[in-house]
Amino acid sequence: MDLSQLGAPIGPMIRVPGGFANRLYRLDTDQGSFSVKELNLDGRRWTSPAEDVFRFERAAFTAGIPMPEPISASHHTLVHRWVEGEQLPEAPVSPAYAFEIGEILARIHALDVDWTHVSIADRMTRDWSELAARAIATRQPWADELAAGVETFLAIADFVNTCERPGPVVLTHRDIHPWNLLVREARPVVLDWELSGRLDLSGELGSTALSLAKGPDFDDIKPTIFRSVLDGYVAGGGALPPPGPSWFVFMVGAWLGHMRWNLPRCLAGVEANTGPDLALSHESVRNGLRGLPELFGRLPELEAQLLGK
Repeated sequence: MDLSQLGAPIGPMIRVPGGFANRLYRLDTDQGSFSVKELNLDGRRWTSPAEDVFRFERAAFTAGIPMPEPISASHHTLVHRWVEGEQLPEAPVSPAYAFEIGEILARIHALDVDWTHVSIADRMTRDWSELAARAIATRQPWADELAAGVETFLAIADFVNTCERPGPVVLTHRDIHPWNLLVREARPVVLDWELSGRLDLSGELGSTALSLAKGPDFDDIKPTIFRSVLDGYVAGGGALPPPGPSWFVFMVGAWLGHMRWNLPRCLAGVEANTGPDLALSHESVRNGLRGLPELFGRLPELEAQLLGK
């Protein structure tokens, strides 16, 4: 990749650990520090509309959304100015932080940005029996868990494919979760905008609020934090959609799709030269096998507890 426009390097480009789908590097030059994201182009679950996303990011940055400054974008590389901050711990955020995230969402949804990309909703696949058989044949460490959960994952796929979304549909970030947020002077910084696009509002609010209101599992959910996100959204000028299962279907579907995408990488058993490390793909699969059935089984409880239905 040609990064000469960023200035003369003052050291080697350094890979930053992690990355659930892509690979991230830090580049320090005589013009400052930059994050350089190499997009995974192999077996992607979506086509990232780079021009639309970059236009959306520039509009958000100009409007004062707390985020890294977008510098350039192509179909294989995203460049932003580097922002220092602390990673969020795996724990419910503070009420003030949650409230501000709600306000930020309302401001993002109010942006007037042309969006030319027409997305096609992916239906959840139903090949879980075949995947389980391949996992057993290749002696994956989680093969028995996958085989035991086949009927559950089929039920989850059916739920995602058939759940009604009440609207409205908004142009939004689509992935505001703890792993895409920093804390800087006790306030949020929103990272990783490449999944931006149109989404049913209830799905955006539910996935964001729930991820900020819980710890690493579903035993420590704070309804007050969930509600703080919604209060911030209303204070920022947004209107809440009606309660219902659609608030959680996007989180369930995205998690299922992410696990399904990582499965073939694990079954191949080789370190790919793009995307997440093989060990991280195995971690993503294990997390999905253990966490998704629990989340799916508790959806009626979460509706009642968090939405007051």
